[in-house]
Amino acid sequence: MVGLNKSKMWGIALVAAFVAAPAFAEVKIAVVDYGRLVEESPQAKVALDAIRTEFTPKQRDVQQQEAALKAKEDKLEKDGATMTPDQRTRVEKDLRDGARDLQRRRAEIQDDFNARRNEEMSRLQKTLIEEVRVYAKAQNFDLVIADGVIYSVPALDITPAILATLQARAPKPAAGAPSAPGGSAPKPAPMPAPK
Repeated sequence: MVGLNKSKMWGIALVAAFVAAPAFAEVKIAVVDYGRLVEESPQAKVALDAIRTEFTPKQRDVQQQEAALKAKEDKLEKDGATMTPDQRTRVEKDLRDGARDLQRRRAEIQDDFNARRNEEMSRLQKTLIEEVRVYAKAQNFDLVIADGVIYSVPALDITPAILATLQARAPKPAAGAPSAPGGSAPKPAPMPAPK
């Protein structure tokens, strides 16, 4: 089988063995759409909202720094002709230094954002995997497949049932807090690109 890695080949062989072996005539198999769990679980929404809340002040600081730098550029453009060569050189140096600082600050925030998102997604992944295991055990499934599924009938998909369990276990929003329309978690917004 060209193009399949060893773990996928083992997975296919395992499924084939379960399906083909007469001793396993009553094997109960299910499929989970892991990407959908990540996108739609309330736990994912809580994690992403927490990250956004944490980084909003930092993004505002960068926007203020951008505005201050733009104001200096505008002032140089407007008053540059009347400045002495020393003044102009000093202002241009300040602008270059400010642009470097701004670029470094953006990169630091992006790195911090990515690290926090990865940290939260790692925690979320552990929660989702444990929830699938608990559900599969409670429902007496012998095998649950997440990745590498090319086709499955909807009857094998336990994703909606696991999402319902996750939603039941989700922390309730505080009184007066807006809830997301449609119940799905928004994808994380990328940090703004440097201008």
